[in-house]
Amino acid sequence: MTSRSAAKADLLARAAVLGRVVLAAGGGYGTAALATALLSLTLPLTRAEAVTAATLASFVVMVGVVVYVFAARSLVRAALGVGGTALLLGGALWLAIGLAPAPGPGPGTGARPGMSVPA
Repeated sequence: MTSRSAAKADLLARAAVLGRVVLAAGGGYGTAALATALLSLTLPLTRAEAVTAATLASFVVMVGVVVYVFAARSLVRAALGVGGTALLLGGALWLAIGLAPAPGPGPGTGARPGMSVPA
């Protein structure tokens, strides 16, 4: 191998590692954020408990994505896996938001029984 082709191979290897780092950071953050939002809406707990549990679970999701990105055979396969997961979570979140009950007057809104609340 010539020094020119060795330098090119070294540059390609470095670019692949950089791509995995960027995908792990960005894809992990995005996937964890989508999972947190989805779990916050769908867990059968009080709002505060659901948000807390979803936030704790987001750390597991982030670590899982990072491990997957670096364990995948290629950067393309890792990107397809992370993108597909994000697409599924985004679709589920979209459905959950559409099926979520509309927020009504609750504690802290200043509404009293018998009074109308402006929309």
